[in-house]
Amino acid sequence: EYPLQPFKMRTAHVAQSIVAALSLLAPTSLAFSTQSARFTKTSFVGQHGLTRPAVTTELALGPDIADTLTNAWAGYNEALDTDPLLVKSVTAGVILGAADFTGQAIEGITKDEDKGVDWARTARFAFFGFILQAPWNHFYYLLLDGALPPTPEPFTPTTGIKVLIDQFIQAPIFTVLIFAFLGLLEGKALGDVKKQLDDDYVDTMFANWKLWVPATAVNIAFCPPALRVLFLNCVFFFWSIFLSLKLNKDDDAEVDTLNE
Repeated sequence: EYPLQPFKMRTAHVAQSIVAALSLLAPTSLAFSTQSARFTKTSFVGQHGLTRPAVTTELALGPDIADTLTNAWAGYNEALDTDPLLVKSVTAGVILGAADFTGQAIEGITKDEDKGVDWARTARFAFFGFILQAPWNHFYYLLLDGALPPTPEPFTPTTGIKVLIDQFIQAPIFTVLIFAFLGLLEGKALGDVKKQLDDDYVDTMFANWKLWVPATAVNIAFCPPALRVLFLNCVFFFWSIFLSLKLNKDDDAEVDTLNE
């Protein structure tokens, strides 16, 4: 008989990941604040025996919102500890799908037109987050921390070396994969993907470094290893909006030409 318990646990982890991701994507709910909620981040002892000090943050939240976020965060961390790759993948899928949806909304506002939501495009970004972005970064950070273990102090030569490796070795490779993966998933020919790389790769990398060099420094210096992909996903929400607009500008131009 097929054991149902592992399946039920994984289903619960997926649900917790989605709730946590949606909570991260709803910062406007903080505006409806009626009381203060206290979040305490306990001291973190990593795989290399390093302890980071506890951090306490005060947030003004309504009681229902505070309970929802607290429970979502607790459930997320529990699921992350039990099934890290699945949780990171589901979270990335939700966040990147939402990023493309936001990018399409921005397109509609800036171009003053309502073409409706291209759900296939949103699904491609969500699939990219689930199947490539999160697994890539999960194993990449395991490899990076294995080769260069975290240090007790946030800003050290080790941190600097990791940022350089991340941004000037890993990022250029992964950016090519992003162009290729999303282009082929959309049905583009290899020649079209290569043309898009020729046209947009350099500009994309310069934009990448403006955002990701400081973000990566913060991530490596301050985030516990288990939460690095989550931090990356949050920043990737805004980066994916840029990518969504960048990678689809040619498609929009073709549609405009056909409509003329």
